[in-house]
Amino acid sequence: MSSINNAAPAYAAPRQGLAGALWADKARLRRILMVWGVGLFLLAAAAVYLVGGRYISADNAYIHANKLMVSTDVSGLVQSVRVHEGQKVKAGDVLFSLDPRPFQIALENAQASLASTVQEVESTRAAYRSAVAQIAAQQAMATMNAQTYGRYRALQKENAIAAMQVDTAHAAQLNSEAMTASLRQTAATQLAKLNGDPNLPAQQTPAYMKAQAAVDEAQRQLDHAVVRAPFAGTVGAVDSLQPGTLVISAMSAFTTTSAVGLIGDKFWVSADMKETDLTYVRNGAPVDIRIDTYPGCKWGGHVDTVSAGSDSAFSALPAENASGNWVKVVQRIPVRIAIEKSECQRALRAGMSAVITIDTGKRRLTRLLEGF
Repeated sequence: MSSINNAAPAYAAPRQGLAGALWADKARLRRILMVWGVGLFLLAAAAVYLVGGRYISADNAYIHANKLMVSTDVSGLVQSVRVHEGQKVKAGDVLFSLDPRPFQIALENAQASLASTVQEVESTRAAYRSAVAQIAAQQAMATMNAQTYGRYRALQKENAIAAMQVDTAHAAQLNSEAMTASLRQTAATQLAKLNGDPNLPAQQTPAYMKAQAAVDEAQRQLDHAVVRAPFAGTVGAVDSLQPGTLVISAMSAFTTTSAVGLIGDKFWVSADMKETDLTYVRNGAPVDIRIDTYPGCKWGGHVDTVSAGSDSAFSALPAENASGNWVKVVQRIPVRIAIEKSECQRALRAGMSAVITIDTGKRRLTRLLEGF
């Protein structure tokens, strides 16, 4: 028993040496992992960072479309509304019409004024020709009176005629000359109304042109009593326009009082992007578009244009940075993105929120290499 107890420490010593070696190996491995593991992680992170940066995303994007509140520039009562909410229309389709009777009356009145103008022109032409004929007759009378006065003067020198007869002949001569001058002035006035051409067609006179312009304006107003779609799209905001509604023209009220909303069929995405993200964005760059309404769908497109100015540059009240409390703020620049195709056929609507991802084609490593 004593020998066995004496031998126990001899077995314990090797075990303790083995445990110490294992602990030393673990400590060495831990140090290797702490140093090289962190190094490898940093190296992998640096590689991912350098090969990244190619795509730029923005969620400050919305669907836009051609939209217009279609009204008319003439005032009148709505006679009929030909469309309903959500209806698809083509360019030229009738949206609504005004009561045409007032415009028809105005047109007939203008046409009557035009006919009266033609009569006035012809009357002026006849008055001119009459004045010319009267001038010829009066000129002959003036010549005869001048000759009579000359004969009486000769007889007066011989005391063969009374002085009163000579004075009467002289007065007749002067009266004939005055009448001739008056008729010439009348003829000149009538000729001026004909632009100096007695054979001028009535259609070329100023009075006729003025009357014709009135007819054209009345016809234009009658035509504009029927309001048509200026482009193809979807109708909206029809409920505010009903038969009997008084439409005040925008030219008179400086605002559209009654109209039909029309949203076009062509859609695009407008994104307000940070100026620092636009370094390598170019026109034509491919873009992935995702609409919040359709999370499972993706649209393809390309950068159409990058605005020439930031949002603040077009603001009605731009920020004043002349004070001493100036703070630099990253500006937002609108980017228009054309929509080309879609993975699924879903209806787009103006105002929908979107997320865009632009492929700049430039990784950070490429940018660094280009800098050297």
